[in-house]
Amino acid sequence: MSDTEIARMQAVLEKQRTAFTAAMPEPLSVRRDRIDRAIALLIDHKDAFAKAVSADFGHRSTEQTLMTDIMPSVSALKHARKHFEAWSRAEKRKPTFPLGWLGARANVVYQPKGVVGVIAPWNFPVGMVMVPMAGILAAGNRAMVKPSEFTERVADLMAEMVPQYFAEDEIAVFTGGVEVGTAFSKLPFDHMIFTGATSVGKHIMRAAADNLVPVTLELGGKSPTFVGRSANKAQAGERIALGKMLNAGQICLAPDYLLVAKDQENEVIESITRGASAMYPTLLQNDDYTSVVNGRNYERLQGYLADAKDKGAELIEVNPGGEDFSASNGNKMPLTIVRGVTDDMKVMQEEIFGPVLPVMTYDSIDQAIDYVNAHDRPLGLYYFGQDKAEEAKVLGRTISGGATVNDVVFHNAMEDLPFGGVGPSGMGNYHGADGFKTFSHARAVYRQPKLDVAKLAGLKPPYGKSTHATLARELKK
Repeated sequence: MSDTEIARMQAVLEKQRTAFTAAMPEPLSVRRDRIDRAIALLIDHKDAFAKAVSADFGHRSTEQTLMTDIMPSVSALKHARKHFEAWSRAEKRKPTFPLGWLGARANVVYQPKGVVGVIAPWNFPVGMVMVPMAGILAAGNRAMVKPSEFTERVADLMAEMVPQYFAEDEIAVFTGGVEVGTAFSKLPFDHMIFTGATSVGKHIMRAAADNLVPVTLELGGKSPTFVGRSANKAQAGERIALGKMLNAGQICLAPDYLLVAKDQENEVIESITRGASAMYPTLLQNDDYTSVVNGRNYERLQGYLADAKDKGAELIEVNPGGEDFSASNGNKMPLTIVRGVTDDMKVMQEEIFGPVLPVMTYDSIDQAIDYVNAHDRPLGLYYFGQDKAEEAKVLGRTISGGATVNDVVFHNAMEDLPFGGVGPSGMGNYHGADGFKTFSHARAVYRQPKLDVAKLAGLKPPYGKSTHATLARELKK
């Protein structure tokens, strides 16, 4: 990467920060206008974005991109447009007793932070830029965006289209590979949000630390799916199959592995197979089924399967059309259920991010809970079952970024719920009001009354009776 490119990023950051400072305080109508333009950008070019995504993936249907990238982005922006004025109002707080009685006032004012850096992943290359953008714009910030180099057509299209709707001092897009991303992550933003792998997130956090840039990390991990004995197996099988095969499993919240009662393993596997076959009777020429994004990820997934088989696992390929994948020159893969997994297998050590589904068995739900708690806290956690006491036990004894009961992934689709990870699966959250607060500075404002409060309370010298009275009152059990 040339010094000129680095200088341009630094110049745009300075340009945005200067424009931001000069415009303070901006009318809320300006924020509304930016949100409107972001919605227009997505809707005007939805088909072009879908075409670019499909070209980058090798194949992904227009319908899926509209459902998983464009629609969630538009929904998030519309939700922000509807509510951001209410979110922006100052919140009254109670002054410490007895200051409120004496006329003191306190509140919290939400101010924009300034310039937010957005580093987006390849799996939802439009949505993972524009969903957080709803909170960024609603809070009154400017933004600089680094899309993934693995979806370069989408990145190029974004770089082409954004300037048609936004001035460079509002939103700017920077394309390029690892060197560009590394330099971008080192810029002294006022906030940075990164969505991607945990391993990369560690580098992002180190880079941000040099400038004390606050970060929101949306990472991933191995999201467990508990199938309780009381679960509706047919329903659970179909919903798990949908969550695992959507985007060919290339979702940070995809059900990564199952925890199933030992005596119900066959029934659960059969229900997933039936569910997958009903939705995808064929795969290779099926427009509804997405390709693995590239050869590197395809080989990574095949390596996981070979490793599991070599270590004694049974591979159950869900290939309802009996198609010959070995004769295909693409990167599509059938769903493969992995039975008899052990902790020394790569499928149980790495986030899978593909159509591979390990199944672990348990004798008791407590055993399954203990297994989850012995590993990194996941981004998502799922429970299927009608036993409310067991549901409460699973949710109460585990920690995850979010959870969905009797389905998978759906908590992420709720705009009024915070979305984020915990520990290795991330830090911070966004969506709705929580995103607005993430990208805002909560400024404490205290207004002192005309009375000499310090003297009345004995807080200033010479110390005397008032001082002793205050200390006696406050320092008692």
